[in-house]
Amino acid sequence: MRIHPVDLAIVVAYLLAVTAFGMRFRRSQRNTGDYFLGGRTAPWWALAFSIVATETSTLTIIGTPAISYAGNMTFLQLVFGYLLGRALIVLLLLPGYFRGEYFTAYALIEKRFGAQMRKVAAGIFLITRAIAEGVRISAVALVVSVVMGTSERAAVVVVVALTVLYTWEGGMKAVIWTDVAQLTLYLAGSAATLLVLLHRIPGGWRELAQVAAESGHKLQLFDFSFHLATKYTLWSGLIGGAFLTMATHGTDQTIVQRLLAARSENDGRRALLTSGVIVLIQFTIFLLIGVGLYVFVQHTPLLAPGERTDRILPLFLARQMPVGFAGLLLASILAVAMSNASGSLNSLAASSVLDFSRATRDVAENSHTTSQSRAALPSQNASPGLLRKSRHATLVWGSVLMAFGFVNWGPLLETGLTVAALPLGSLLGLFLLGTIDRRANSSGALAGMIVGMATILCVLRFTKVAFTWYVLIGSCSTFLVGALCSRFARNSSDRVRGKTYSTDRLEAH
Repeated sequence: MRIHPVDLAIVVAYLLAVTAFGMRFRRSQRNTGDYFLGGRTAPWWALAFSIVATETSTLTIIGTPAISYAGNMTFLQLVFGYLLGRALIVLLLLPGYFRGEYFTAYALIEKRFGAQMRKVAAGIFLITRAIAEGVRISAVALVVSVVMGTSERAAVVVVVALTVLYTWEGGMKAVIWTDVAQLTLYLAGSAATLLVLLHRIPGGWRELAQVAAESGHKLQLFDFSFHLATKYTLWSGLIGGAFLTMATHGTDQTIVQRLLAARSENDGRRALLTSGVIVLIQFTIFLLIGVGLYVFVQHTPLLAPGERTDRILPLFLARQMPVGFAGLLLASILAVAMSNASGSLNSLAASSVLDFSRATRDVAENSHTTSQSRAALPSQNASPGLLRKSRHATLVWGSVLMAFGFVNWGPLLETGLTVAALPLGSLLGLFLLGTIDRRANSSGALAGMIVGMATILCVLRFTKVAFTWYVLIGSCSTFLVGALCSRFARNSSDRVRGKTYSTDRLEAH
C-alpha cells in the first residue's frame, strides 16, 4: 500500500460519512417530484454548487494539469466559451423549461415535435451519458490504483456501489446536498495541492514564473491563430466552447435537471451563471498546478520515460504530499467522482422512466402536483409504484456505469469531451430548431438529426478538425437540414392537401 494509514483513515471516514449523509434524505422521498427534482426546494446557490460538481469530474482533476504540464494554459480559452454558452442558455433555452411542469429536458421536445422525437432525444442522452460517465469513473480507478496500489476494478466497484446506495435512497435532494459538501471538499483540496506544490518547488512562485517564462510558452493563455485542427485557440474556445456548453447545460438531462429543480426561472438563471464563475476559478487553479508540476519535475522527476502524463498529479499526490494532505486530496478526488456519478445516475433514471412511457409521465405529473400541494394534503403519498420503479432504474444504471468504468479509454479528459461532443451537436441543433424555427416539424427534425450525426462522424473519421468544433458543426448541420426538410415536407403535404381539395370539388360537381 502506497498511502499512509492516516490518509487512508481520512478517505474511509469520508466515504462512510458522505454515504450516511446522502441516505438520510430518504425520509423526504414521497413521490417522483421529490425523487427527481428534490421537491423544488433547494436554494439557487446550492444548485450552482451542484451544477459545478456534476460537470466536474476526476477527468478535470487529473486531465487538466496534464494538459498544461505537457503544453500551456490555452485550455482556459475553452472555459471563456463556457461562460458565453451559459449566457446564451439563459436567453434561448431556459425560459422554455419554465413554461410547463417538466421533469426532463426532453419533455420540451415532445411539446414541440411529438412523443417519438422525445424518445429519440432521450435515447441519445442515455447512451452518451452512460459512456461519458464510464470514462470519468475509469479516471477514478487510475488515481486510486496509483495512490493506493490497488486494483482499478476494485476502486470502481467501491466508488460506484457507495454512490448508488445514497442516490437510490435519497434521490435528488441527496444528490444536491452531497454535491455541496463534496465540491467544498474538492475546492479545499485543490487549493491545498497548489500551496503544497509551491512549497515543494525550490524558490516557490518566483521559480515557477522564471522557469515557465524561460520555456517560452508555459504561461501562454491566448492563441489568436485560426486553424481548425488546433484544439485550443481563442476562436475554438469562444465559439466551440459556447456551443459545447449550450449542449451540455441546455440539452443534457444531467444539468437541465438541476435547472428544473430550481424554485423559479430567476433562481435557475442565478445558479447557472454563478456556476460559470466557479468553473473559471477551478480550471485556473488546475492549469496552474500543471505548470507547477512541470517546474517541479525539473528538480524531482516523477514520470518514467514514455509514461502517460495523466499520471503526473496522482504520482505527486502519492510521493510528495504530506501526511493528512494526501488523504484530503484523495478524498476530494473521490468526492468529485461520486457527485458526478450520483447526478448521472439520477438523471439516467429520470429519463429512462419518464421519457419512454406516456402513462408513466401522466402519473409523474400527478405526483408532482401532489408534491406541490402537500401542505393541504399531508397524508397523500402519490405514485409509490412509480417511485419504486425509479429506484430500480437507479440500480440498473449503476450496474451499467460500473461496467463502463472497467474499460480503458485512453487519454482521459479529451476522450471524455470527444465522446460527449459527438452526439450533443445533434441534440443542441434539435433544441435550437424547436426554439427558433416556428415552421420546423418532426419529420424535418428527425432528418436534421440523422444528417447532423452523419456529418460529425465523417468529420471525425476523415478530417483533422479538433473536437472543440464538433458541437458547432453537428448543431449547425442539424438545424439547417431540419429547417430545409421541414419546409419541403410542409410544401409536399400542402400539395397533397391541395390535390385532395381539388378532387373533392370535382366530385362535388
